Amino acid sequence: MAALSSGGEEVEVVCDVKGDTLLELAIKKVKRGSLIYTDRFRSYNGLVSYGFKHRRIDHGKKFVNGKVYINAIEGFRSFAKERLMKYHGVDPMKFPLCLKGLEFRYNHGDRDLFNDLLQVLDGYSLVACTE
Repeated sequence: MAALSSGGEEVEVVCDVKGDTLLELAIKKVKRGSLIYTDRFRSYNGLVSYGFKHRRIDHGKKFVNGKVYINAIEGFRSFAKERLMKYHGVDPMKFPLCLKGLEFRYNHGDRDLFNDLLQVLDGYSLVACTE
């Protein structure tokens, strides 16, 4: 599942795309009353009954309906797919971490990530055990 907020793209790996699973995640991650844009996938049907505002776009008819569009999320999917294809797939155990890495790169692609990496690594030891 992918979501776009003012802070950028956020992705989560879900075990399935059933309505209950996606609604539970939306309840956990999205503030009630927020406006959620989706495609017409039926698993999103219950969003309104849980206090969300919900707008849909039917890609079979058009890709934009006024302010309703999901192109930013489609952009992330394209970005991630292009990078994952280079590796001819990813080990399922490593996929969630890989996806989070792609999320970070997508949201911070306009910056030089070297200094951010140094900040993350600061304080980490290359040796697991120190005496």
